[in-house]
Amino acid sequence: MLSWKSYPQCQKHFHMQAESLVKPLMQTIAHQHSRVRVAVIEATGAVIQHGTGKNVDDVLSHLAQRLFDNSPQVRKAVTLVVGDWLLNLRDRYSYFHKLIPLLLSSYHDEIPEISQMTADLWRQVGAQWERENEDDLKDKMDFLLTPPALYPPGVERPGLGCRELVVRNLSRLMPAVSRDMGDWLVGTRVKTAQLLALLLLHAEDHCTQHLQPLLSTLYHACADPEKEVVKPSLGSAQLLGTFVGPEALLKLLLAHVESASSTSPSAPWVPLMVLRAALRGSSGEALHPHLQRLADTLALPEVCQETQQAVYLEQVLECVDALLEVCAGDSISSVSLQLLKVLISVESLASEEEIRDRVEVCVRSLCEVQGVSAVCEVYRRHMSALLEWLSHTHHSWTGGSLQRTQLEVALVRSGPVIGEFLPLLLPLLQSCLQPSRDPEMRLHLFTMLSKMLLNAPHTLDSQGRFHEHVDVFVCECVLPNLVWQGGRTAAAIRTSALSCLLALLTGGAIATLQLLSFEDRLTPLLVSALDEDSQMCRLLACQSLSTLLKLTGADLQPDTLNKIYPEVLKRVDDGNEEVRVSALKALGVWLSSLGKNYNSQSNQPHLEFLFQQLLLYLDDPDSRVQEATFEVLKAGSAVHPSLMQKEVEGVRDKQRCPIYCDKLLQHIQSVS
Repeated sequence: MLSWKSYPQCQKHFHMQAESLVKPLMQTIAHQHSRVRVAVIEATGAVIQHGTGKNVDDVLSHLAQRLFDNSPQVRKAVTLVVGDWLLNLRDRYSYFHKLIPLLLSSYHDEIPEISQMTADLWRQVGAQWERENEDDLKDKMDFLLTPPALYPPGVERPGLGCRELVVRNLSRLMPAVSRDMGDWLVGTRVKTAQLLALLLLHAEDHCTQHLQPLLSTLYHACADPEKEVVKPSLGSAQLLGTFVGPEALLKLLLAHVESASSTSPSAPWVPLMVLRAALRGSSGEALHPHLQRLADTLALPEVCQETQQAVYLEQVLECVDALLEVCAGDSISSVSLQLLKVLISVESLASEEEIRDRVEVCVRSLCEVQGVSAVCEVYRRHMSALLEWLSHTHHSWTGGSLQRTQLEVALVRSGPVIGEFLPLLLPLLQSCLQPSRDPEMRLHLFTMLSKMLLNAPHTLDSQGRFHEHVDVFVCECVLPNLVWQGGRTAAAIRTSALSCLLALLTGGAIATLQLLSFEDRLTPLLVSALDEDSQMCRLLACQSLSTLLKLTGADLQPDTLNKIYPEVLKRVDDGNEEVRVSALKALGVWLSSLGKNYNSQSNQPHLEFLFQQLLLYLDDPDSRVQEATFEVLKAGSAVHPSLMQKEVEGVRDKQRCPIYCDKLLQHIQSVS
């Protein structure tokens, strides 16, 4: 290229023709050959540099497009030209706000050479501006040399001149940044997000005065479907947490989190994304005065219970995780209850197993930060407050109520701790399990209680105190739900209540004396359930009667016992094989549990009828029924051997079931 110094006369008159060259250059700047594009860009740089300076605006948009050129040489040429203008253009002060973003856009170029060249040019621009404005910067040059306390590690702090250039032009840069963040081209949005992070790194605490537009821009960027846009945007949010005081930042940010549905209707989780990034950029010391407000905000129903969307719940967990990471010890202990409420709410809303697993990890982190050894210890600290929190709304609960799910999560996750709080829990259950309450809710609660009662020593009866409340639990919660009512829903409730009762009887949380105190109310309901349409209900009724007889049979009156076996005997003819076998097992228990109060001689007609009916099933086509019947008859032979022998011989004489009859007779002789 020929030097202007070689042609001083040309240089003197060139500016008169420069303007006419701009249009043809811009028409050629998108030429298909990269060498031509490079030459056009270099020529444009010379034309603007030595022209009147009025055409800068005409070429900027074209140069900006070349920053996305596939050719590294073209992008390098644009960077060199813009850097030269920032250093040497006569009217450069008027165009700083337009040229700075063009140069800094190459800061993250994929080619290291271009990226390094951009950094060098930018340092030169800053140093030159610093020299030119030395008088204005004297105080800052003396006192602002130390970087902020939380400055990102491993990042070189820009020079004072570079920082001041950005600070003085940020108000004019932000509208363009906000606009380009919504561009339809992914590449434009990516470069804009990278540029914003770089601008904030330069602006430092001066970001505070631009907080509102910055947050709006970040919300838009974090909702972008492209990860390449979101990642640097979260970095920008973290820089806000580093440079902006929590008082100013949280005043706006928490208000946006509370009203996320209106702040960002299409992506209500983005304020939470920005919040968690900002928290990670701050420090525990800076956040300590605001920790209570932060935790209270996260625990608000309109925040932690806003939606079931997985991405929203993940961001809630990220915020909790950020707080646990940044703050520690006594600080977290003061807000442990609120954070536990948030975690319980998230688990209650989550439908994905992955999110539930993350909740468990967060709860363990909550324990570790407070120096607590086990999860149940955190629940022990807060269970009273949790039950009180849930009790405020329990009168309006339905099957779809989140609070009902929250109760289930708290009870299940607390493990043995719940056994210490039965006086608070039982009134809540008693109210929720009344027959007048929502059927779906009762169904869920009975299902949960069934699981807990099967493992009663490690849940409800962990302290051995459940027996103090078992009368209320059975008589006020379970038995009213066993009373027959028409409809499939009512039948489902009876089935779930029977399941809960069976778990109670088999889980070891109830004593024989307690059972006997309400046996007269329980037995008729179980006998009635034997005739239910539901196969599962009939099966559970047989199993419950069998367990009840094991526990109380020896203490029951003969009249009571004689009312039970005929109804159970009917179930041996049930259409379901499982019910038939279960009914036979119940009859075996009935015979085995006959105590001293049951006189086999005075009750011989009952035993005779039972033996006769049972012997009919020895030739049943179902082998399982045959075997079960044989076992029952063996138990009966111990009750009244002579009567059993008589009935068996009568059957054998009719040439029916000779094999089983012979076995029974042998068994009777061995018993005798």
